[in-house]
Amino acid sequence: MVVGTCTVELHLPQALSLKDKRSVIKSLIAHLRQAFNVAAAEIDHQDFPQSARLGLATISNDAGHIHATLEGAVRWIQAHRRDVMVVDWEIAIL
Repeated sequence: MVVGTCTVELHLPQALSLKDKRSVIKSLIAHLRQAFNVAAAEIDHQDFPQSARLGLATISNDAGHIHATLEGAVRWIQAHRRDVMVVDWEIAIL
């Protein structure tokens, strides 16, 4: 059994309030869960409207598949979500 995690640092330049941020993050997490079959949650920066850190996780018997899935999720955010900017991201395979 192989477990993969990914942390993604996001900047939300258009979020002027925590309510704006919550709306963006909620829809982003829902899409990631559905499209990439990963567990996803906001794990840090909850009190800052223009900053978020997401945690993604998945499990498989193939480390290559895990890495491709998590990298695909990050690349999807970069390509399709113009309302957020990926500042940094890191994948760990356990």
